[in-house]
Amino acid sequence: MRCFTLGESSCYLFIGESESPFGELVKYVIVYFSRFGNGKKLVDYLVGKLKEKNGVVQLFKVDEANPSAMPEADVYVFSAAAEAMSIQRDMKKFMKNLNGMDGKKYGIINTHGMKKDRLDKIEKILSKKKMVKVAEVAFHVEGDVQTGNGLMAGWEAKLDEFAGKLEQI
Repeated sequence: MRCFTLGESSCYLFIGESESPFGELVKYVIVYFSRFGNGKKLVDYLVGKLKEKNGVVQLFKVDEANPSAMPEADVYVFSAAAEAMSIQRDMKKFMKNLNGMDGKKYGIINTHGMKKDRLDKIEKILSKKKMVKVAEVAFHVEGDVQTGNGLMAGWEAKLDEFAGKLEQI
């Protein structure tokens, strides 16, 4: 017997294997860093989108996750801000310390206030872990960045497209 949760308060019990009557459930683990709230706004929105499509999502701040003992998932998502022409240092250290991720699928999100995103730096770290990228997206932030309101118009549509790529695994 298995319990599948869809939404915040519903639990459906099934007897049998891992597939539910709602279609195949995809497991996601999202690890993020957010200093001012822009990254948090993105991952919260993404969690909602993935759950709408029957996704099972575990969300961790970078300091809450253990890179040596990541939960099992179909897709991992890493969201990191650009900082000092690189990736935010805690997230960078976390990704460098990931273990046992060979062949695991991932998506990456980068928030940045510069002209150039840092997706390539995140990808370089994760490719050394022999992980397989399935999606990436960058968000330029400006204006009211320090209150979590620095995302540019149209960010939801970009994140919807990113979520669609994650779901196609």
